[in-house]
Amino acid sequence: MKKHPSFSGVHTALVTPFKNGNIDEAALIKLIEVQVDSHVSGIVPIGSTGESATLSHDEQLHVIDIAVKTADKRILVTAGTGSNSTAKAIETTQAAERLGADAAMLVLPYYNKPSPEGIYEHFRAVANSVQIPIVIYDAPGRCGIELTVPIALRLAHDCPNIIAIKDCNASVEHIEKLHSLLPAHFQLLSGDDIWTLPFLNAGAVGVISVASNLIPLEIVKLVSLFQAGELAQAEELHERLSRLFKHLFIETNPVPIKTAMALRGLIQEEFRLPLVKLTQEHREIFSQTLGTL
Repeated sequence: MKKHPSFSGVHTALVTPFKNGNIDEAALIKLIEVQVDSHVSGIVPIGSTGESATLSHDEQLHVIDIAVKTADKRILVTAGTGSNSTAKAIETTQAAERLGADAAMLVLPYYNKPSPEGIYEHFRAVANSVQIPIVIYDAPGRCGIELTVPIALRLAHDCPNIIAIKDCNASVEHIEKLHSLLPAHFQLLSGDDIWTLPFLNAGAVGVISVASNLIPLEIVKLVSLFQAGELAQAEELHERLSRLFKHLFIETNPVPIKTAMALRGLIQEEFRLPLVKLTQEHREIFSQTLGTL
């Protein structure tokens, strides 16, 4: 089994740039290079922010391939390979492993709404099919189900390559409980920028960030300040960025972050249906927020 990586620091939940309906490869490569130059710890292509739901299987693997080759081991690449079909999740995770991804991130099986035992069997089957480390993506708001603490403990005990959770529960108490019960090697990551600092205080090691698509240097600084024990400065920076963090979810992610990046000239303002552009009202609010950065 491969040596488990440390997920400490900032991992960018990478957007998938489009141009005329297709993946904009040149823009994607530039975005990854910016992330490397900003000293993030890693990137996470093909998650919710990467519009995984509307990419074909071949497109998903193509983005992962570009990410792995561009990162070139300078930063970690954790490929989003989740599905509500266990067989598809296994297929995609095995393909990501062959392409050289450092780890895989899998969302809980959405829509089917399996029982806790079904969730356990799903992740155990995927974990047993590969050697790369697995990050469980617990997003109740997206999936309609959540990873219970008992199931998290069973998976951590029974599956040596399940080593981290991206947590979007918006609960410090939940993170504290997981941190106190999970094995020492297990790593917890904030799944929402607004909860980065509170979760770090509660035992998380880093964040899978949406905001770092736009402001990677600031998010890296935020986590670095906390890790250096500069808590007052970290809190000051967190407060300064909090308006942006909130407005990144003024509509469904990744519409706001891709809009912001387009306004900065980083990508085309293009989405795949059923996602559409920000409403004019929200666009004006969001533009004002960007002007304060």
